[in-house]
Formats: sequence, structure tokens, C-alpha cells
Amino acid sequence: MKTISCQIVSLTSLTAHVFKVLLKPAEKVDFIAGQYLNFIMSDKDKRPFSIASSPNSDLIELQIGAFVADSYPMQVIERIQSAQADDKSVTIEIPSGKAQLRTESERPLLLLAGGTGFSYIKSMFEYLAEQNSQRHIMVYWGLRELAAAYELEETAAVIAKLPHANFIPVIENIDENASEKWQGKTGLVHQAAMHDIVSFEPYDIYLAGRFEMVGAIRSDFVEHGALVEHMYADAFAFI
Repeated sequence: MKTISCQIVSLTSLTAHVFKVLLKPAEKVDFIAGQYLNFIMSDKDKRPFSIASSPNSDLIELQIGAFVADSYPMQVIERIQSAQADDKSVTIEIPSGKAQLRTESERPLLLLAGGTGFSYIKSMFEYLAEQNSQRHIMVYWGLRELAAAYELEETAAVIAKLPHANFIPVIENIDENASEKWQGKTGLVHQAAMHDIVSFEPYDIYLAGRFEMVGAIRSDFVEHGALVEHMYADAFAFI
């Protein structure tokens, strides 16, 4: 990994609890889609975040969910806000992770994420779109409620550039106020994928989300034909 200083290009809100950070590294960074970086708070405090941008991008994008004041991610947002106000840089370590896109594979792809785990698969499908990939690609994004969704149109536009790809957002809970606004799939995102795809045996599968979610999905997907050696998630190292 390399330690690199980054200027803050922008910090914006995607939802009430999710922030989009764009960083400009002081030098060219090399990583593979699906890897993550460490945001350095101090020498002994380094916090991992998936990289949401393609390896071909000049900027590094992070999508940080900060749902509680003084939480692990909110402290990072506050550090970024402080650095931005003082026109100072922040420091990252890059790259890390072993669940990166296997670019040499030609197998069909299933990219599935919950919440801000979306950043992990976003890097992959943006890169694949830039490469004009001919692979069959299914992209599933699960969200607890409609208010948690962001950049749906932008995501659909990127995935539409791929000749054999589909984007399926899934909202777990739809209340009466949102029912008329949402015509898409509802329920648990991995169950939607299991309903749509007869067997996962042919697929390379990439997963991101809460550790307990990823663990449960792995078990269900294996029962649905998925091969463990073709399933990838950084969470697998911890569960």
C-alpha cells in the first residue's frame, strides 16, 4: 500500500445520512475495482472505506454512511469538513482488499450490495462500462426504505451502457406514502436475486453490506447453486 495525500474536491450529501466525498490524490493511484482504502485519522487509527470510483478516474470517490453522531464514520466526515474549511489535505493508504474484480474471468457477474456497500460494486460496474464489457451482468442494490436511495437514474444510465447488464434496485420496506412512487421490486435484495436467477452456479458473485447480511446471503446462495470459490466479499475474512 502507498500513503498518499489528497485534496478534498467536494463533500456533499446523497441522503440525510450518506455523504459523497471526492478526493484528488497528489499522485496517480493504482487499484483494482472492488478494492478499498484506509482513511488515516492517526498512525494507529486507519479506517477502511470501499472505493466507489473506477480505477480510471482522476478522482477517488467515497460514499460514507454516517447514521449516528460521533460514530466511527461521522468522525471521518468531521475530519474531512475540518480539513476542507482549513484548505488542508487528508491522507489515505491505498489499495487494500482481496475481493477485487477478477478481470481475467469471463463468467457471468452478479454484483449485489446493501446500503452503502453499493460503493464496492459501483467501482466495478463503472470500470466494466468503460471497458465495454460483453459479460452478462446482474446488479442488485438493496435499501431499507425509498428515502435511502440515491443516484438511481445515474446508476441506471451507466449500466445501460453495458450491452448485457441489468440494474435491479430493491426496497425492503415501502410505506403507504412511498407505495405510489415506487414501482420496482420490494423485500430482501438477495431473495429478489434468487427469484430472478434459476441457479448461481455459472456466476462470479461479489457481495457487500453488513457482515451479518453477507454471511446469511452466502449460506442462502450456496443452497441456490453458488460456488464458494466464485464468491467474493471482504467480509468473508471476518465471518
